[in-house]
Amino acid sequence: MTDRTQTGAEVLRALTPGVIGVLLRRGADFASAEDAVQEAMVEALTGWPSGEPRDPRGWLVTVAWRKFVDAARSESARRGRELRSYVERELGPVADEDDTLSLYFLCAHPSLTPTSAVALTLRAVGGLTTRQIAAAYLVPETTMAQRISRAKRTIAEHRLDRPGDLSVVLRVLYLVFNEGYSGDVDLVAEAIRLTRRLAAGTDEPEVHGLLALMLLHHARRTARTRPDGSLVTLADQDRRLWNVALIAEGVDILQAALARDRIGEYQAQAAIAALHADAPDTAQTDWPQIVDWYDELLRLTDSPVVRLNRAVAVGEADGAQAGLAALSAVDPGTPRFAAASAHLQEKAGDLSSATRLYAEAAAAATNLAERDHLTLQAARLRQQLIG
Repeated sequence: MTDRTQTGAEVLRALTPGVIGVLLRRGADFASAEDAVQEAMVEALTGWPSGEPRDPRGWLVTVAWRKFVDAARSESARRGRELRSYVERELGPVADEDDTLSLYFLCAHPSLTPTSAVALTLRAVGGLTTRQIAAAYLVPETTMAQRISRAKRTIAEHRLDRPGDLSVVLRVLYLVFNEGYSGDVDLVAEAIRLTRRLAAGTDEPEVHGLLALMLLHHARRTARTRPDGSLVTLADQDRRLWNVALIAEGVDILQAALARDRIGEYQAQAAIAALHADAPDTAQTDWPQIVDWYDELLRLTDSPVVRLNRAVAVGEADGAQAGLAALSAVDPGTPRFAAASAHLQEKAGDLSSATRLYAEAAAAATNLAERDHLTLQAARLRQQLIG
C-alpha cells in the first residue's frame, strides 16, 4: 500500500461517523447506512489513489447516499428521526458535526449484548474494519463478521425508541478500553479516541470523568510491563516512565468534572488514579484519601470488586490487620480475592498463608502474564520459607 493510499484510508476513517450521521438524518436506517458508507469507502480506496476529490466528505456523502437509495427500505426515515430525537432529548440539540453522538447511543441499544455493542461501536464509530476488530479480539474474521451482522440485524428489528442511555454508552467505551491491545489495533488508544469525541459533544461530568480515568491509567502503560512481557506491579513501577503530559491532562479534565458537583463512578475512579499518579512512590501515596474515595465509589456502585480494592487500600492506610478485617466482608468468589488476600497476609507476616494464596490466585488467573506474576510471587515466598 502506498503512502498516498494510507493517507486516504486515514481520511476516510475520520469521515466515516459524520457521513453515516448524514445518511441517518436523511432517513437511512443504521444497518443500511453503515453498509452504504462501507461500500462508498471501498470505491474511494480504489479511486482516490489517482486523485483525492476536492471535497472528500461531500464525495462520500453523495456516493453513499446513492448506494443507500438503491437499497433503501420503507421504514428507514422513521428510524433516523427517532434516533435523532432521542439523542437530543438525552443531551440537548447537537450540531451537524456531532452525528457521532447518535451512533454511540445506537450502538449501545439495550437489545445488544455487551460484546456485540463493543464490536458495533468499533465498526460504526471507530471506523475499524471487521478484520481489524477480529484481530484485536483474537477471533477469526468470519466469527467477527457474523457477530457484527447479528448486531445490525438486531437493531433493524427493533424500534429506536429505546437506544442505550448515556451510562450504557460509557460502559461500552470502558469495555473497549479494558480489552487492551493486540494485533494492529490498539483498543486502549481507540477507546480514548472515541471517548474524546464523545466528550467534545457533551459537558456531562461522567463522560469527562471516564476520559480522565482512561488518560490517567494509560499514562502508566509503558511502566506496567518489562521487555519480556512480565507484569510490574504499581509499587515496583519506574515512575519516571509515566507520561506526565497525559497525567496533567487527566487531572485537569477530572478537576473540571468534579467542579460540576455531580460525582459519578468514573469520576471517583479517576480521583483514585490521580492520587496514585501524584505520589512519588507507594509509601508517600495518600492512602487515607484513597480509602475515602473508595467509600464514595461503594456508595455509588456497591460493587464487590470495589470492596476488594478498598480492603487493599485500608491495608496500606491502617495496616495489614485492618486490611484483612475489611477483606473479611468481601465475597471470596470475587475476582482476584486470593491475590488480594495473599498480599495482605504477606504484609502481615504470614508467609505460609501468603504462599498458598499466591499459588491459588495463579491457578485462577485468566491472563498469562498475571498467572506468571503470581506464580513468581509464590515461588519467592516459598524460597524465603525454605531459607
